[in-house]
Amino acid sequence: MSRFAWLPDFLARLEEEQALPRDGRPEALGPTYRLRLPPENWDLAAHIAAASGLRWAGLWGDPEADRISVQACLVQGGDHLLLQTEVPTARPVLASHARWFVGADRLERHARDLLGLRFTDHPDPRRWTRHQAWREDVQPLRSDVPLTDLAARRTPADSDYPFAPILGSGVVEIPVGPVHAGIIEPGHFRFQVAGEDVLRLEARLGYVHKGVERLAVGRDPAGLARLAGRVSGDSTVAHAWAACQAIEQALGWPVPPRALALRGILAERERIANHLGDIGAICNDVGFAFAHQQCARWRELWQRRSDAVFGHRLLMDRIVPGGLAVDLPPAAAEALRTDHDTLRQGLIPLFDIIGDHPSLDDRLQTTGRLDPDTARALGCTGYVGKASGQASDLRHDHPYPPYDTLNVTVVVQTTGDVAARVRVRMDEIRQSLTLLDQLLDGLPDGTWFAPAPQPLRAGVGLGAIEGWRGDILTYVRLDEAGRIARFFPRDPSWFTWLALERLIHGNIVPDFPVCNKSVNGSYSGVDL
Repeated sequence: MSRFAWLPDFLARLEEEQALPRDGRPEALGPTYRLRLPPENWDLAAHIAAASGLRWAGLWGDPEADRISVQACLVQGGDHLLLQTEVPTARPVLASHARWFVGADRLERHARDLLGLRFTDHPDPRRWTRHQAWREDVQPLRSDVPLTDLAARRTPADSDYPFAPILGSGVVEIPVGPVHAGIIEPGHFRFQVAGEDVLRLEARLGYVHKGVERLAVGRDPAGLARLAGRVSGDSTVAHAWAACQAIEQALGWPVPPRALALRGILAERERIANHLGDIGAICNDVGFAFAHQQCARWRELWQRRSDAVFGHRLLMDRIVPGGLAVDLPPAAAEALRTDHDTLRQGLIPLFDIIGDHPSLDDRLQTTGRLDPDTARALGCTGYVGKASGQASDLRHDHPYPPYDTLNVTVVVQTTGDVAARVRVRMDEIRQSLTLLDQLLDGLPDGTWFAPAPQPLRAGVGLGAIEGWRGDILTYVRLDEAGRIARFFPRDPSWFTWLALERLIHGNIVPDFPVCNKSVNGSYSGVDL
């Protein structure tokens, strides 16, 4: 399908319903489009988008002077359309999109907690990001709120969060977390069960809110890239790349072809490392320690090579605005090719065992099933969406360099269970090894970094990168001096955490760990 072939029909439906201003036409914003709407048409536009089958992919607010600019991202076939409206700071009221898109729930609550936006007809009035850190009259992301009002202090325990109960004979409530037995990030899970069958699960996150969005303000582009790489440490490449892509788009900053190819190599290495870790951990959660040990061994060797060649096991701070911080040494390419072949051959027997082992099949097949309709309604991408029939992958649907020269096949399963999420991961590892060889074979000569165009200036950009968990969207606005005025990184975990709450229904409590690991949402990616 050609780029934005669907957009004229969508605009025609907006015009038919009088949701589009007379002079309202989308404006180009790099490779995407932005459509400005009056606030009274915000709800109608969402209704038409839902009826048109568009995917809702995120929302953020951008405070400027006496108004707040609100943007929501719609996606179709890899094409991104930003809906934008403005509300006065004195009365920041807007209709909720959660009536039409279930996945809008927590992102709207996040904007409400930090910016004071009020969404009418929102189905859930409870706070989300806002635990007990700020007074009710403080909106931490408002530009008129001094940092002194946000000074670090001991935050009272958020012990009175009103979890939704299920009442009935034999229904028992089980609280889990936020402190866990393993060395993982904090998250609270509240189960309502009858016997061992889970009737309802509700997650409560935000315990390690880092203030990322406010910390970004005033940074230079290089400083933002370092911060973005720490939004979620296991996705440091993808988040840094999305932030740099947005900055480069805003400034018209060309990136050398060699740097773009090397960014692809780093992203695929990150994908393989995390998929290996997840496959092993899923197997370990059901007592199949052999697979866990083997995946951990391969992952360790892989990350040691990343450290030796690129200078960091997790590849942190390797991607910078304008290119890369390091080049690929001439002798390293052959070592990487050897690694690719060694891993490819080593995983054949291991993946054969994981893919066809009766005791493992018994625990993973039909467990934690997310049906395709629910996955679509929630807006799930990455391995969670793909395992439930959602063929969405920006490397294929909207191929940015260097993927525009590669043949990326979207790996899809349809059963939507834990076993399907494992199969997607295994297939993606195999494909990533092939892509890595192709990237090395076609690696351009030349420089790996281009300096910033001078002088720096104001601008807006939207980065869109396919991380290993799914698509990452990053909004960046620069002020007149070229410093960061607004930064919002939307991790795919905003939607997959919602999926976990639904796919656990009908399963037993002891299956929660493996269901949770099969989704593996990032706590840090949403605890901004």
